[in-house]
Amino acid sequence: MDLSTRYNPSETEERWYAHWESRGYFRSVPDDREPFTIVIPPPNVTGVLHMGHMLNNTIQDILIRKARLDGKNACWVPGTDHASIATEAKVVQWLRKEKKLRKSDISREQFMEYAYQWKDKYGGIILKQLRKLGASCDWDRTAFTMDKGYYDDVIRTFVYLYKKGKLYRGLRMVNWDPEAKTVLSNEEVLHNEEQSQLFYIKYLLEDSDNEGITIATQRPETIFADVAVAVNPRDTRYKSMVGKMVRIPLIDRPIPVIADDYVDVEFGTGALKITPAHDQNDYEVGQRHNLEVLDTIADDGRINDVCTYKPIVGLDRFEARKQMQPALEASGNLVKMEEYTTSIGRSERTNAVVEPKLSLQWFVDMTSLGAPALKAVMDEQVKFYPPSFQNLYRNWMENLRDWCISRQLWWGQRIPAWYLKSEGPSKETFVFVASTADEALAIARKETGNPNLGMDDLRQDEDVLDTWASSWLWPISVFDGFNKPDGEFKYYYPTNVLVTGWDIIFFWVARMIMAGFEFKGQKPFKDVYFTGMVRDKQRRKMSKSLGNSPDALKLLEDFGADGVRYGLMSSAAAGGDILFDDKLCENGRNFCNKLWNALRLVKGWQQSETAESEEIARKNALAVRWLREKFNQVLTEVEEDFRTFRLSEGLLSLYGFIWDDFCSWYLEMIKPGYEQPIDRATYAATLDLYSDIVVALHPFMPFITEELWHQLRERSDGDDCIVQRYPKAGKSDQSLIGKVEAAKDIIARIRDLRNQNQIKPRDPLILQVQDGSSAQALFAQEGLREMVVKLAVLSELSLVDSEPANAKSFISGTDKFYVVLNKEIDVAAECARIKEELDYQRGFVRSIEGKLSNERFVNNAPTEIVENERKKLADGLERIQMLEESRKSLGCS
Repeated sequence: MDLSTRYNPSETEERWYAHWESRGYFRSVPDDREPFTIVIPPPNVTGVLHMGHMLNNTIQDILIRKARLDGKNACWVPGTDHASIATEAKVVQWLRKEKKLRKSDISREQFMEYAYQWKDKYGGIILKQLRKLGASCDWDRTAFTMDKGYYDDVIRTFVYLYKKGKLYRGLRMVNWDPEAKTVLSNEEVLHNEEQSQLFYIKYLLEDSDNEGITIATQRPETIFADVAVAVNPRDTRYKSMVGKMVRIPLIDRPIPVIADDYVDVEFGTGALKITPAHDQNDYEVGQRHNLEVLDTIADDGRINDVCTYKPIVGLDRFEARKQMQPALEASGNLVKMEEYTTSIGRSERTNAVVEPKLSLQWFVDMTSLGAPALKAVMDEQVKFYPPSFQNLYRNWMENLRDWCISRQLWWGQRIPAWYLKSEGPSKETFVFVASTADEALAIARKETGNPNLGMDDLRQDEDVLDTWASSWLWPISVFDGFNKPDGEFKYYYPTNVLVTGWDIIFFWVARMIMAGFEFKGQKPFKDVYFTGMVRDKQRRKMSKSLGNSPDALKLLEDFGADGVRYGLMSSAAAGGDILFDDKLCENGRNFCNKLWNALRLVKGWQQSETAESEEIARKNALAVRWLREKFNQVLTEVEEDFRTFRLSEGLLSLYGFIWDDFCSWYLEMIKPGYEQPIDRATYAATLDLYSDIVVALHPFMPFITEELWHQLRERSDGDDCIVQRYPKAGKSDQSLIGKVEAAKDIIARIRDLRNQNQIKPRDPLILQVQDGSSAQALFAQEGLREMVVKLAVLSELSLVDSEPANAKSFISGTDKFYVVLNKEIDVAAECARIKEELDYQRGFVRSIEGKLSNERFVNNAPTEIVENERKKLADGLERIQMLEESRKSLGCS
């Protein structure tokens, strides 16, 4: 044999992946088979492989490989997202470092050319890395959200929504990222408790040098945008001041004191500065009182010229805040300062503190889009795994806000809206929405009544669409569902399952469901499997800043793809966080070596067809039959685990079966004696069983299973593991399984007894069994006596009527066994051991009696469960009786 002593993934993984690709196994085209479709959650084109990607894509690959083995037309569509904010930031950085250019130095068209150059050079690395993980995507279908056809779909849906009255342009308070200089959706803002300071500032009455009203604010740099001070109309402290004017400190501009129910009398001083341009709630108060809006903060977060306090104009808002403390102290307006813990919103992308800003943006009216998407999930047309995420989804869907879909960037789908050049920005009276400039011109001529308008008279909106306004079309557009609805789209859509993190349930999952119903009248997928967060051993989220995120490629190099896949999946219950540890991958590598060593053992046996080997085959027949029955039982469990997306449990069921039942027990049961051959029947059956096992394990650990498949037997061209049929679970013989499990327990107890009494493993022992109907039925099973004799190393196994002398006893099931020892028994030690066992059995019986005394359990539990508990009670009582008899025969006190 030339098999290496250890499995070496570096010698097999690249070879088998290239083989699978060359055979076209990942390719899918419509045919008469049932389709099974998954679309990858497109990673950012800027991305590189990290733990979250590996978990998510391992799960998708498991499902797609299982479908392929089930004979379905498995189609897994890969691709990347253009990721507007992240990619534009990368391109700007690249231009500055490599081209010595600033964005402001070049035109929009030039920037887009450079952006595509960067994308072609650096983008999409992650898709190459996914191959190392074993991802069996149809790479010929690789999509990109800025592809020409995809781009056109995004523009088409914008125009459609506008014409349907479901998309509008309006002045709204938005979340502004001063670093990226773009608007953010609510879901792109991360809120955390942070330490801040409250400034208590006194606004003097217009006609007084000492009387006034004190407000509390954490943003003193915005007081120059104040247009009022508000108090609660029921607050008696300030009733006399309502209607009077107070002066803004440092600039003495007068503003009114107004009454509004929004003000909380318990917070701060009960008086609130109203700054409509820089706070959503203040904006709403201002709208109710018809107040002016003054915006003193520029797009980059600096104080602009609208501010009339010139010492801070041009400063960053936080630097301006620092300057305000000494200025207010000097003017006598700073009453006091307090430490204050508050929720601060930061940009998910740049970590910049988000600035509430009044801005003219494009919005999708979510009211009509949300209803069918909510109903689909609550009625389980779209099923969530785990189902608990329905509540999170419903809470968000019942509190929908209109979706701001415009972003102040260049990289992305440019908004298809045109305006008259003669009308300045934010002052447009005409808006022409169309798929092309020519269509927009035709609309403009009609709506303005001016047939002489030309393209030089129009200007296109400078903004692009939110990234999610393209990715919500992903399941539709990757199958060209807008242009060819009766083509591939009809075959592959709706897709079968979406695998994604729960953290984008609002960003992406909900919006895809909305898009499916709005544009195609049906759901985009049948099931959604939510993965948990990958965390470290201390339950911390993995991040670069903490330095606790392993190098994904290094893990693949150290442990092999199958080892890493096992490590991730062995602790990846649906929706639950994964506490990742390298040891999990080490366990996976050890499992690979266990499988490999089993192959080496089996392939090292010589075969024989003599008359003697026929007798061996007869003795081995029980082991072969037992393993097949046990395999059927495990397959039934695994199929149910696949159906309910309990993939971690499915993998661990196979792992336990392979490690314990196949390697530790079955191979020992059939292993021939030293330098003895094995019979051909058992050998062939073992190869059949092992082949079926590796096919069952293939979705989880594809590389080693393909290698084992080809090492076990000579295979014809194209007879590869990846395209076999998944083993079908037959009905398992529970009686036979139970008898062999009983035999295993007897053998294990004898081995324990050897260890306790320093008896060598190969020294034969005499085993006697208390005669009775149970023992007779057990050993009547053909081959079972020989199995126990072989594995327990016995010289004799017989049934007896009474307890022999110089014997140690044990109970297995409800039968009593005696191991005859050629030495005097330590009666005191044996009595102590029996007492310990008796105490355990009495506790066991009490727990069962407690359960059966519960009327609710007895009346409501399934009949078979109640009967099983009653049998446990009877068996426990029988064991207690046997132990009491042993104590009596030994004369224990």
